Amino acid sequence: MTHDTDFAAAATAREAVERLAALYTQATGTLRQALDGYLSSRRLPSPQEQALFRYPALRVTYHPQGLMPTSPRSYAKFQGPGVYVTTVTHPQTFRNYLEQQLTLLMGDYGATVEVGLSRQDIPYPYVVERGDEFGGSGVTAAELARYFPTPLLAEVGDEIADGSWDIIPGRPLPLALFDAVRVDFSLKRLVHYTGSDWRFVQPWIMLTNYHRYVDQFVRHGLAELQKGGRFTSLVLPGNTVIDRSMSEAEGMQRIAGVAWHRFQMPAYHLRAEDGHGVTLVNIGVGPANAKNITDHLAVLRPHCWLMIGHCGGLRQSQTIGDYVLAHAYLRRDGVLDSAVPTDIPIPALAEVQVALQEAAAEVTGEAGVSLKRRLRTGTVLTYDDRNWELRWSQERRRINLSRAIAVDMESGTIAAQGYRLRVPYGTLLCVSDKPLHGEIKLPGAASAFYERAVEEHMTIGLAALNLLRSRLDQMHSRKLRSFDEPPFR
Repeated sequence: MTHDTDFAAAATAREAVERLAALYTQATGTLRQALDGYLSSRRLPSPQEQALFRYPALRVTYHPQGLMPTSPRSYAKFQGPGVYVTTVTHPQTFRNYLEQQLTLLMGDYGATVEVGLSRQDIPYPYVVERGDEFGGSGVTAAELARYFPTPLLAEVGDEIADGSWDIIPGRPLPLALFDAVRVDFSLKRLVHYTGSDWRFVQPWIMLTNYHRYVDQFVRHGLAELQKGGRFTSLVLPGNTVIDRSMSEAEGMQRIAGVAWHRFQMPAYHLRAEDGHGVTLVNIGVGPANAKNITDHLAVLRPHCWLMIGHCGGLRQSQTIGDYVLAHAYLRRDGVLDSAVPTDIPIPALAEVQVALQEAAAEVTGEAGVSLKRRLRTGTVLTYDDRNWELRWSQERRRINLSRAIAVDMESGTIAAQGYRLRVPYGTLLCVSDKPLHGEIKLPGAASAFYERAVEEHMTIGLAALNLLRSRLDQMHSRKLRSFDEPPFR
């Protein structure tokens, strides 16, 4: 992957990140300048320039002196001695993450850190910000591919996250789950699907399957900005920013002008001074959407994602508007069967479960038996077929055996993705219909339900994330880590 002679040792994590940033700035600046030269005058990039179109790399070496230290952390730890390498993109934006991981590895293990230029090319589309830079130039993508590096599917994948990479004696081990080209691939996809700059995505994420939750989130965001607390701005699709200096009327005017429907999975970001804001993504309906967006959100290494949406209740004792806290998942969606076979258990994460239950008690004001009547824990069944009811005669026995209490189309996929990609996850659903008991969704009943339930449900989700934020040192469960895990979270 790298040339040994290109690497220089860094005495501190900060020094390492500074060198990464300098190399990245040089590489991307040279690539942009060469692109501009070709577009304006057909000047070909020189061999010296082409040699710089590469990602910077981190190399971390650990040779234990005596017994290996043990750590209760799930991340920033070595599984054994060796040389660990990864390429890095946007090091300035990921500075806090990189410095945290490296500081712990250097301090706890005495690891040595080196920074250099890798052999992994930076594809030219990943340094193009707007997308219209080539307009009017008469240059085609095929022509640019002759002189500039392009995205190659053979070089981007999830082999590390999926545990399908090969250990080759004498070769470096992976330092992180995602290398630079895999990260850049997802950053561009996030902009495309969510309609906002990926840099706005916050480390606490809620995913929903109904736009009414978006309306409530926006109202909540405006109220928080008016309070003048830790939240600083609300970013809407299209990178429309509402900050706390604006009046309520100005904010509403900006909201009215947002064309959120232009984007497949629009995202809304409530930013905070401490960097611990909340993002809500309306992923729409279906497990394919759920996998798609979480594939890309995962490269940002969020602290948690929660599914907050609607489900069908499967028990007679449930009432429309009751909550379901998923403790297990019966995955019948098929989307992840090759990456995470269905015989692999997806564990509930105690930290997230406790926070969701505490938040429900806090917001509803109920406890004990009263809370149990409204908040039921159990298995959630996730289908890929919205009209699964038409196969009831075939599905009845499996649902009975699973003891499932609710059915939806996204939760199992989101939980499996969290497990697969090492992002803490949880699910709190609200019963919107009871298909097995004659209470199906009808327009009038649905409207009444939405008015009554959505605000409280959203408030519970936000309260749970706030609790988790205050317990950050307990997050990132070791349940999500494999025995040959890369050191970085």
